[in-house]
Amino acid sequence: MALRARTPETRLDRAMVLHYAVPGVLGSAFLALGALGVGWLPATSALLDVELVSTMRSTTAGAVLSRIAVFAGVALLLQAWLVLGHDVLEDLERSERRTLAILALWIAPLLLMPPLFSRDAYSYFAQGQLMLEGLDPYRNGVSALPGWFLTGADPLWSESPTPYGPAFLLLEQGVAALVGSHPFAGAILFRLIAVAGVAMLAVYVPQLAEAHGIDRTKALWLAVLNPLVLMHFVAGAHNDALMVGLMAAGLALAVRGRPVPGVLLIGLAGAVKPIALVVLPFAGLLWAGVRAGWPRRILAWVQSAVVVLVAFAVLSAIAGVGLGWVASLSTPGVVRTWLSPPTALGMATGDLLELVGLGTVDGAISVFRFVGMVAGALIGLWLVLRPEGRSPVRGAALGLLAVVALGPVVQPWYLLWALPLLAATGLTGLQLRVAMLLTAVLVVHGMAEANATADTLVDLRDGLATVLAVAMVAVVLLSSPGERRLILGQPVDRGLRPGSAAARARAGSLVVQRAGSSIS
Repeated sequence: MALRARTPETRLDRAMVLHYAVPGVLGSAFLALGALGVGWLPATSALLDVELVSTMRSTTAGAVLSRIAVFAGVALLLQAWLVLGHDVLEDLERSERRTLAILALWIAPLLLMPPLFSRDAYSYFAQGQLMLEGLDPYRNGVSALPGWFLTGADPLWSESPTPYGPAFLLLEQGVAALVGSHPFAGAILFRLIAVAGVAMLAVYVPQLAEAHGIDRTKALWLAVLNPLVLMHFVAGAHNDALMVGLMAAGLALAVRGRPVPGVLLIGLAGAVKPIALVVLPFAGLLWAGVRAGWPRRILAWVQSAVVVLVAFAVLSAIAGVGLGWVASLSTPGVVRTWLSPPTALGMATGDLLELVGLGTVDGAISVFRFVGMVAGALIGLWLVLRPEGRSPVRGAALGLLAVVALGPVVQPWYLLWALPLLAATGLTGLQLRVAMLLTAVLVVHGMAEANATADTLVDLRDGLATVLAVAMVAVVLLSSPGERRLILGQPVDRGLRPGSAAARARAGSLVVQRAGSSIS
């Protein structure tokens, strides 16, 4: 009996398991194990009474092994992502279905682990308790709760009002009501909400990519299987995942000619985190049509604003809160990170000014942050008022990127606000390489830092961890000819671009044309 020949499809199925799924699952499992020792747990968690967890958290050996497990897990996820990326970009792996299966397998071990890289999920829970107590989170920090520190919330934000919108306040209230006095259970529910956001990205990023002539699987790989998604959206349980998922869904509907539900979803994204409203005027351009004149554009912007205002009014009425989120938008700005160019320039300049007695660090930071915010606003306004030559989705991506790069505070996962839209609208070879290298840099940041609210890019008190993180990532990036080729040469040089005449035609159909004078 003749042996059946190994077809490319058979080899790829085997490769999917051996080269993509297994290393990624092992990486996630190592992360979950390490989180038992260095992840965030509230003081009342029953997990602290488990002997393994107690040993990992109370002994030096346990802490070291936990940290090593986290490092190994992140390194394995990064390598699995790069190996998959090499084959996806070379068109050796083209199945969107298999890529989605890989994503699900990578996520599964992370679902029940303690929050890692951030304890924001416990702040969400505590804010939900504030809502249950009838206290306005826009006026009260979680310190207004008796025994608030038992919830695991970060003391840094204990007296800060929440910067989140009314939709997320309702989710916080619902989770707190459901789990009662069990903050760890609340954190798990918030992770599931974040995973729902990742699921929306997995559905709608490929749709946006196809509409722009970009290969669906390639965009999915870069934007959704990205290690930063696993680290910060899933392991960290950040509500940004829900915001970005809703943004992508709204834009995808608007691109397909359904502007009202699309704008409504973008409004819901803004009601999770108001920064999502940066995308709204670009959705208005889609509503107006790429050949619309100025009267039609203005009408679409007004219609979009009305839809969102109604949505916010309804949600705020249900939540029993007002517009306090507007005043709370500056809350994250209390953190100083070198990841923010304006803040970094302010800190460096301020140190020099203090040295010569001509100023203070606080003053310099304020000046540079103000300049950065003004510049970001002007760039966004220019992208809205001069949209010709690009698709509105591309304009939204660039607007978000400007907000992140010029904002007063930048966290590693903020890159994920814009990356899904950038991937879906196309990247040159250089842009793709920058996205990959920036991912690697931010992965090092996550490995080296104990939490997401540190004051510096690198915690110099833990220099050994930083050196080890850099060394491990360097080994991953250059460990095999495939990874070296991916980082340094082909297939990245081709970028993410439309690959056929039909794809280029689809992309061109979404490019905004010069406005005429007609309202039709």
